[in-house]
Amino acid sequence: MDIYVHLSGAGHMLLTILCDYHFFNEDPIHYYYDGSVAFYILNRTRYLSYLSIVTQACYFSLCVFIDIWGSKNDQNERNVLVRIKDYVEASIAFPIAMFVGVTFWGLMAVDRELVLPAALDPYFPSWLNHMMHTNILIFQFLEIITSTRVYPQRKHALVGLMTFQTTYLIWMHIVHYKSGVWAYPIFEKLNVPLRIGFFVGCFTLGGLMYFLGEKLHYLLWQKGANERMPHPNVKYDPNAVSQ
Repeated sequence: MDIYVHLSGAGHMLLTILCDYHFFNEDPIHYYYDGSVAFYILNRTRYLSYLSIVTQACYFSLCVFIDIWGSKNDQNERNVLVRIKDYVEASIAFPIAMFVGVTFWGLMAVDRELVLPAALDPYFPSWLNHMMHTNILIFQFLEIITSTRVYPQRKHALVGLMTFQTTYLIWMHIVHYKSGVWAYPIFEKLNVPLRIGFFVGCFTLGGLMYFLGEKLHYLLWQKGANERMPHPNVKYDPNAVSQ
């Protein structure tokens, strides 16, 4: 069943990117836009939602490749692509998808003008909004339910997550410095101390999403077939773990 989740996930994420590209071209604010893919990518990478959907597209596409061509090397060990897949899912794909979904819809519930002003609706329709901010949660939960993996050491996974978060934070500030425009309107409303507090909260929430993924995965997969390996970060009932 996991290959169907991977195929559906890869197709959905790639379709989301293509639809976003189409509506990007329709937005009159981009009247100076020359139609180049490079300009589109450069503009969209200031949004964490876009980076998240690209990460999901890459992850599920890699899963499809592994499903078709195999996951073991000549020594019957996990090959390097599987190790990369497991690391990306644990440290970035799941936590960032959860973070994007929770923060986006949380802020939308408070005041949509903080993240997605109503003026953008003609160029970012509600169905595309759900493809980018809701369905990523669904596909990530389906991935945990249908596929097992070997988690990396917790410290390595958290370093990867914090590196991703920090890189995005730096890039967002570079874009603001060059353009004078924040990626999300909420930052216009916050003074410097509140902005710092918001960023600290975001890093903390991202870490909590990592632990959520780890816990859910091992609640579902600690029992069962011999290939489901116990995780060094999780305490198990010795009678429940396959030897």
